[in-house]
Amino acid sequence: MRLTRTTLAVLTTGAALAATLALPGTASAAPSGCLKEYVCFYSGKDYGGERCIWSQADPDWWKGSIQCSWADDKNVKSVFNNGTGSRFTGVAYYHGKDYEDRAGCTKQGKGGNLAGTYKLRSHRWIDGTCGS
Repeated sequence: MRLTRTTLAVLTTGAALAATLALPGTASAAPSGCLKEYVCFYSGKDYGGERCIWSQADPDWWKGSIQCSWADDKNVKSVFNNGTGSRFTGVAYYHGKDYEDRAGCTKQGKGGNLAGTYKLRSHRWIDGTCGS
């Protein structure tokens, strides 16, 4: 079978487009129950166990307006940031209340298992990079 340059160009372009559509995006798929515009913390790995979710910052998970019933006696083992706004790019989380002793940060549209297991007590949405 002999291909003309035009046919070859169309096939190459079509293959490249198909490959692009098949590749996963930079954002991970949100776990079931982690609503858009929320950050979700889990007591188990791979988004398992008990879950607490917030759409806003919370300076005290134990005694704040939205409490995480298990966080005072269980560690957080996974997190997903399902935020969608352009104002904030990540969620920073902390060992202490009132954003004391930063433990980590998860970029918008990302999540997974934490490197260790953490006793967390507060979090807030941040702009800029998770590295700062």
